[in-house]
Amino acid sequence: MTIIQTIILGIIQGATEFIPISSSAHLLLIPWLLGWNTPSLGFDIVLHLGTLGAVLIYFRKDWLAMAQGALRLLTKRDTGDPNLQLLGLLIVGTIPAAVIGGLFEDFFERVFQNPLIASLMLFVTAGLLFTGERLGKQSHDLENITWLDSIIIGFAQALAIFPGISRSGATIAAGRLRNLKRDSAARFSFMLATPIILGTGIIHLIDLFETGVASSEIVMLLVGFVTALISGYFVIRWLLNFLRTRSTAIFSIYCILAGIFCLIVLLVRGV
Repeated sequence: MTIIQTIILGIIQGATEFIPISSSAHLLLIPWLLGWNTPSLGFDIVLHLGTLGAVLIYFRKDWLAMAQGALRLLTKRDTGDPNLQLLGLLIVGTIPAAVIGGLFEDFFERVFQNPLIASLMLFVTAGLLFTGERLGKQSHDLENITWLDSIIIGFAQALAIFPGISRSGATIAAGRLRNLKRDSAARFSFMLATPIILGTGIIHLIDLFETGVASSEIVMLLVGFVTALISGYFVIRWLLNFLRTRSTAIFSIYCILAGIFCLIVLLVRGV
């Protein structure tokens, strides 16, 4: 893999991890369409850690406030901090994806990791976004999220176990179905990704370092990490502003068009 390919894939990961059009589908389909080598698992993990860095940096004030709320709970038994409640909601929302992903992720990636499935799953993402926009009301802010909302959004996050289903798309759509405003649904979605990406990243990084990393690959990993972090940070800022006044319909249309295009390529190539 060349430096240019690494930068392109880093930008794609940083953008599509948050824009609800499926990062897993794009990281699979774009190298396939362009005839590039399939990125290694280590490279994919490092790109995800780059987007994790973007979430940590962008929402640093929120994470600090939640950490302070947890500290007050431990030292003063203060349970009234709303930031502590948000932390609890994020923990609860993480459980479904952590359990289901831990049990079945390897199976789903092995069986369904191919261009046809990824292309078809883009239509599922489009359907989820369309349903959320069609049925959801913009009546609740982030402060109004309930424990039931968190669990439902958490199960939606677990849908991303299917390569090609957008994690952010599924969780934003679930938030919209629970009547969250678009930008509030997106904020919760992005922060909810943090524990899953962190946990998965640590596990796979341990495996990666146990098997060894070639010195020539270290530069590529660093370039991919930094590129995904920078692009992810600016995409988060842009998307939250975008969703304050606009719907996710354009992303639903994009997923449909991208899915159709990839299916046509599959037919032409006879794959």
